[in-house]
Amino acid sequence: MFDSHMVPVVAITDDLRDGRDGLVARALGAVRGGATMVQLRLKDADARTLVEVACALVVAMPVPVVVNDRVDVALAARAAGVHVGADDLPVDAVRRIAPPGFIVGASVGCDAEVAGARGADYVGIGPVYATVSKRDAGSAIGVAEFERLARACGVPAVAIGGITPERVPPLMAAGASGVAVIRAILSAADPEAAARAMRHATGA
Repeated sequence: MFDSHMVPVVAITDDLRDGRDGLVARALGAVRGGATMVQLRLKDADARTLVEVACALVVAMPVPVVVNDRVDVALAARAAGVHVGADDLPVDAVRRIAPPGFIVGASVGCDAEVAGARGADYVGIGPVYATVSKRDAGSAIGVAEFERLARACGVPAVAIGGITPERVPPLMAAGASGVAVIRAILSAADPEAAARAMRHATGA
């Protein structure tokens, strides 16, 4: 069951450069530092690898694990939920096949995507700032546009895209419930310290 306390700091996985166990260890470090949710995002991994990594994260993490894009992988791994983009299975379709309490997040980057996110537990809005972590992220929308889209969605909104600790306070002031971070946490030399700095910046 979703609760807004799950999203102050969403740590998104980057890659498997140190294998499954290494990724799990980095994610655990992030959680020790204050990450409140872990999102599995491995764009180049096959389904078998995704399920294996998802299962390992679900077993190890004391916080909810959601899977990016792949509802089938999330269900197979018994993850807490899924995060879908505009080109993925619609939120209402996910609801029809998912068990009660399954968390559904949705990406929003413009007005056209607000309607498709209806029924989601939370939305990820961005990229707020320019990012190199997502090749298909699009142009930065800025804090003011984040605030406008967050109000339009009417559910807890998580800011994503180029997030650093010093950029967090203005986003929280603009109505963000939290931030979602790839490079600044799980690509950091010390994910625990990086997550701690991010959590501190949210004031949560």
